[in-house]
Amino acid sequence: MHNDTIDHQEQIRSVYAKNLGSRLAAMSRMLGGHVERESHGALLVTEDGKEFVNCAGYGVFLLGATHPDVVAAVVEQVRRHPVSARLFIDTVSPRAAEALVDIAPDGLEKVYFAGSGAEAVETALKLARVNGYRRIVTTVGGYHGRTLGALSVSARPVYQEPFRPLMPDVAEVPFGDAEALDRALAGAPPSCFIVEPVQGEGGVVIPDPGYLAAVSRICAERDCFLIVDEILTGMGRVGRMWGISGQDVAPDVMLVGKTLSGGVIPIAAVLATNEAYAPFEKDPLLHQSTFGGSPVATAAALATIDVIRKDDIVGAADRIGRRLLASFREAAASAPAGVVEEVRGAGLLLGIEFSDGGYAGEMVLALIEHGVMANHSNNNPTVIRLTPPAVIEESEIRTIERAVRRGFDSLGSY
Repeated sequence: MHNDTIDHQEQIRSVYAKNLGSRLAAMSRMLGGHVERESHGALLVTEDGKEFVNCAGYGVFLLGATHPDVVAAVVEQVRRHPVSARLFIDTVSPRAAEALVDIAPDGLEKVYFAGSGAEAVETALKLARVNGYRRIVTTVGGYHGRTLGALSVSARPVYQEPFRPLMPDVAEVPFGDAEALDRALAGAPPSCFIVEPVQGEGGVVIPDPGYLAAVSRICAERDCFLIVDEILTGMGRVGRMWGISGQDVAPDVMLVGKTLSGGVIPIAAVLATNEAYAPFEKDPLLHQSTFGGSPVATAAALATIDVIRKDDIVGAADRIGRRLLASFREAAASAPAGVVEEVRGAGLLLGIEFSDGGYAGEMVLALIEHGVMANHSNNNPTVIRLTPPAVIEESEIRTIERAVRRGFDSLGSY
């Protein structure tokens, strides 16, 4: 590596530590101190020219990075009309909303575009309140963001304690236990329940078949406002268009994000039934966002939906996910006894659970050493998550498989 490259990277790290956070900079150094330069498809390239298969990014890159169709749509919109004046109606957001409704579960016909997943969660909680459902039930291990309302329903005390008091009237039930939800709703004030089809930050926790259908039935019987958080799982990530696809679930509100961006422009969305959305329909000024639903962001969303449909991204996520899950399970057999608890996954949302968080950290470092990036699970530090793109090349799949196999072989050496 040339000295000028080393000096440039060190300068970037120094500025990062000074102006963005020294602890974050130190954490980056622990992971090798790499500086991102560019990304294309499944690959991320650093300032020193190293390539990594990106299975990180917290699930954003189902279409990979800089997908040409999404980038083209964004560039054209930036040149023409990127941000709305908010006084008139633009031409792009209604088409994106129509396309999103067209692929959404039946009954969800209203769309509110937000700038992030946490903003979408805040919107959903406000919708529940304005409809009279002021008590909230969430799941142990659930994750819905870190703004104040979203944090109130992201049940991990280490993130919540510094900011208490949070929202009042929040109860927790075990994820996957429909009977516990029924007990929590029996005789209670009007409540809403927020749930993920698969807990992502909780450690890729997959409920038993029938759980989500039971939740939907119980919410209907108990008059409970049902919010399904598909910010991570939706739009093909789990090998189905939605985590609730084919499971007889009828949410009042469904949240979309991450993949909706195409990995290019941040955007999220709230989809709601006409009945649930009625208060916002009656008074649109109850909830607004300056940049929510901007033409440039909705152009990215519209192009993303088109790519998902025409390129069978859902089918690819299912097919590649099944292959990688089997490969990871086979590789886990080489790990020292008692180190790996379970390898599990749905589509291209894959989790490896270790008996101790230290092993998870070792595995992340080993993967980086062998050219693969992965994430820890924020609500479960013993689980690492791999979320590869569905547009990944065969050679890149083999790189992931080889890195995971070598990672298991090297546990205990870091």
